[in-house]
Amino acid sequence: MKRMPFEPPTDHYDERIEAIDEQICELINQRKDLSNNNPGFPTKQLISHWSKKYGFYEDFLNSLFADFLREEMYRPVLEPKGFLKNIPILKSFEKDDLFYSVTCLRQYKNASVVHFNIDREDSDEIPGDFRERKHTWFELYINDENGIEYNCRNEGGGGSRGHMSFTFIVTPPLPDDFSEIKLVFRECKAPFSKPTGFEFII
Repeated sequence: MKRMPFEPPTDHYDERIEAIDEQICELINQRKDLSNNNPGFPTKQLISHWSKKYGFYEDFLNSLFADFLREEMYRPVLEPKGFLKNIPILKSFEKDDLFYSVTCLRQYKNASVVHFNIDREDSDEIPGDFRERKHTWFELYINDENGIEYNCRNEGGGGSRGHMSFTFIVTPPLPDDFSEIKLVFRECKAPFSKPTGFEFII
């Protein structure tokens, strides 16, 4: 999913506030360090108090602090290049009426692409209901016994009645040997990728 290039909303910049803007960046960095990059979200009481004290709309402050939780969304997008091969995975997990599976891994020189499927019985399904019955999706995390850290980006997906398919781009590329790799799928709900508590390992 290619991201549109950012265009500044205006050509004007008041250079008198440059030092203040840099201080804002410094404070955001301090906030990340002090909270170990897990700050949570200010209470409604704090948002209301700051709104009145500093003359901001509450919804503006809510949006501002929500964006602090979504920094990873702005990580530069890497497109897989230099296809090498397909690696069959063919592993699954089942819960209730849902069947989760990873069919294969596509290896590229600079990334790996994981194909993730969700299937269920659709005989009584209303068209489109499978996708909309829960406003949830899955994030992928990699457990590597060698301690390598991977970035996993959900590229979205689609499907039909009873079947959904998603792809994840993983960087750096995963090893061909999966013996020391675990794929952890964690369910999240809208609108701020809040974990539901359900996860499984393939």
